[in-house]
Amino acid sequence: MRLFTRGTLPRSLIFAAAMLASVGTSAMAGDSFSDDRSKIEQLEARYLFAMDFRDADAYADTFAKDGVLTWAGGVVKGREAIRKFMQEQHSSAGFGDTKETAGDHPPAARHFLTNLVVKIDGNHAKSVAYWFELGNNNPERKPELGAYGHFENELVKEDGEWYFQTRTIFNEQLKARAAMGRPNPAH
Repeated sequence: MRLFTRGTLPRSLIFAAAMLASVGTSAMAGDSFSDDRSKIEQLEARYLFAMDFRDADAYADTFAKDGVLTWAGGVVKGREAIRKFMQEQHSSAGFGDTKETAGDHPPAARHFLTNLVVKIDGNHAKSVAYWFELGNNNPERKPELGAYGHFENELVKEDGEWYFQTRTIFNEQLKARAAMGRPNPAH
């Protein structure tokens, strides 16, 4: 049994084949914005995991070689200085540490990122996102909201990978680092 006459295909089949071909070509070529945004989302996640699991090397490696971190304690310039800073902060009490000994295991803090806005222009990008921190620094190890704020970042793409050129951390618990009253950073 023959479904089609010689030399003719239904228009709907031709249209469907053309659509599949264009989707396949687009998927193979990749959507530059989507690819870059995905890499930036991965960068953000690696940064937070490195911070929470006290991995100073992985934390510093999210920054460009001449990257700048601005936080409540000041400004740190350069990847190697950021690495050293994180090693020192994690080895001293007071940076997410506690002297709390009650409870059946040590307390921990975990940071989360939401509402990521990304603007990409070639090998440069800007991003902003909200962050919040949950901790269990209590004898029952129940989760408690610790702090919250937002990040403002300038990013650079080098050898196909994205890095923080500048990362500015705003923290709404600290008057000097609070962002309220400033213009909307997502514009």
